[in-house]
Amino acid sequence: MDVILMLVGFVLLVVGGDFLVRASVALSLKFNISKMVIGLTVVSFATSLPELLVSLNAALNGSPSIAINNVVGSNVANIGLVLGITALIGAIYVNKTFYKFNWPVLMLFSLALYYFLSNDNQLAALEGAVLFVALILFVIIVLKTSKLTEKDDSIDVLSLVSTFKITVWLLIGGISLYFGSDWLVKGAVVIAKEIGVSEAVISVSIIAVGTSIPELAASVMAVVRNEKSISLGNLIGSNIFNIGSVLGLTAMVKPIVVDDPLIVSRDLIWMLIFAAILLPFSLILKRNEIRKTEGFALVFVYGVFIYTVFVS
Repeated sequence: MDVILMLVGFVLLVVGGDFLVRASVALSLKFNISKMVIGLTVVSFATSLPELLVSLNAALNGSPSIAINNVVGSNVANIGLVLGITALIGAIYVNKTFYKFNWPVLMLFSLALYYFLSNDNQLAALEGAVLFVALILFVIIVLKTSKLTEKDDSIDVLSLVSTFKITVWLLIGGISLYFGSDWLVKGAVVIAKEIGVSEAVISVSIIAVGTSIPELAASVMAVVRNEKSISLGNLIGSNIFNIGSVLGLTAMVKPIVVDDPLIVSRDLIWMLIFAAILLPFSLILKRNEIRKTEGFALVFVYGVFIYTVFVS
């Protein structure tokens, strides 16, 4: 029964994430916001909602390992699994903004999280507030910068969707994510206890992949529809949102205590490695593109990460 509960929660997260992404993009297009900004902000926030609800549920129900490793594992999965699979489907163009702003901000958030957690093995309310305020500043800078660039005037099918339909999508997405996150966490906790695996391992692998499904769906569809700026922007933005909003807000509601030393000594290090290798991977072989070779390498390294998690 617990396995069924977890699987149903997993499916609801997929469905909810899909509806929420479509609704968010449709709303943004109605306000004539460029697709790069949509990927970095609106789509990123929408695809990060599963992580937010799962982490809040976990923290409030006394499972801090799930709250932290859900985000850490999701950030690793977003780059290793999601970006890797997306690059295998089609080459992803990397623009100058990635090098000058997006990647440095991602590294800054990742290093800040590592410092806060390694300092005293907890993410306090004040530290969460710092991350959340930094996220707000990031969004403001992105929006202001977008006003200086040329708008994307291409016609998108989602821009023609009615307001009523968008509202229905938002309701379906919100309800699905709420119940999906609750059932996924409850099922995962019981299963972890039954098979003798720690909550940290379950959260950094199975739950993390589950909450990364919306990012995978959004990125793959972006490449298929040749909207590559949304694809990379979505993943970078989602990782930043995961740290700034998911852990930031969760810590503000209830301070997160690290109860498994491997979260800092192993999992966070892997998160930093995956964030760091984005830069050389976007430069080697063919400049300013992440292609099939890099995609295969990312998926392979992600497989090594999962292996070390379960072996440890």
